[in-house]
Amino acid sequence: MAGKVLVVDDEEGIRVLCRVNLELGGYEVLEAADGFAALELARAKRPDLIFLDIMMPRMDGWEVLEQLKEDPTTASIPVVLLTARTSEEDQIRGWGEGILEYLSKPFNPQRLVEWAEQALTPRDPQAEDERRKRAVEQLRLLKELRRQQ
Repeated sequence: MAGKVLVVDDEEGIRVLCRVNLELGGYEVLEAADGFAALELARAKRPDLIFLDIMMPRMDGWEVLEQLKEDPTTASIPVVLLTARTSEEDQIRGWGEGILEYLSKPFNPQRLVEWAEQALTPRDPQAEDERRKRAVEQLRLLKELRRQQ
């Protein structure tokens, strides 16, 4: 197996699409339809990577992300946001909360394995912090430019 991936999305079709493609890539896939199930699975099964949607009922992805990062047993699990929320504010928040990547829906499901492989490739933590800071700076600049138009 290439690794264990948790896919968190309230839309069953998205979870199935992710599962099929990731399993074809050799990944073991866990699924959660809401934030509560996601936290329970993350703590119990300790996946190598989490693909997380933001807009979900009962507990949204932001709260899930916050709780994952606060819990020592899950804090180091890389999180890739996979969401239809594409505003600069959302992206700035995601990068600021320590996500590994921000992917927008709709997405190419055939690229999931590529994204998972990239996410699970060991990285220099300092370089990752710098990459996040650059992303936030670019998004803030874009937001400012849009505001001025």
